[in-house]
Amino acid sequence: MHELASHLRRLPPSAGPVRLIGVDGHAGSGKTTFTGRLATALGGAPVLHLDDIATHGELFDWTARLLEQVIEPLGRGTAARYAPYDWTARAFGPVRELTPAPVVLLEGVGAGRRALRPHLARLLWMELPHDEAWTRGRRRDGDAQSAFWAEWVAAERRHFAEDPSRPFADLLVRQCSEGYEVFSGPAGTLGPDQFLTHGDGPSAMC
Repeated sequence: MHELASHLRRLPPSAGPVRLIGVDGHAGSGKTTFTGRLATALGGAPVLHLDDIATHGELFDWTARLLEQVIEPLGRGTAARYAPYDWTARAFGPVRELTPAPVVLLEGVGAGRRALRPHLARLLWMELPHDEAWTRGRRRDGDAQSAFWAEWVAAERRHFAEDPSRPFADLLVRQCSEGYEVFSGPAGTLGPDQFLTHGDGPSAMC
């Protein structure tokens, strides 16, 4: 994890002074946990969760709001201000501020969509098949969220069919019994350090 953090710190900025790193993958694939650990390895890098940007009515139609409220201000070197969505109250909460930092992590399904990729220094994809990821997500959220999961799965299928992220991932992340393995993704843009942890290419195993 510290090797990956060191690699990300050395990348050229992609949004003003910020190295914006996208962490995408299917719902339930472990993006939030991984991103939290990566943020710690980066010395407390800010994390923007796309769950705070999406809403019940806009599961994936939030691009314009994210660009206007977060990415464009960061690109100008100014603080971003956004109101996170409360999934229980079904309303936006108090405004939060996200100040520019050397590395900012953007985590959530759709973080690697085509409208965002020009602003990313790197795109990471959590390498877990959708059926396994969705099973994990349903187990995590329990029966009370079964109706939502049915709606979500259909919406996620449509999203990735129209706007896939994995083919454009620079790095793939696989969770192992202890820690994570990071290896070259389909886009294969590793940068000047040619960073790689354990394996190389899609055949790498934990």
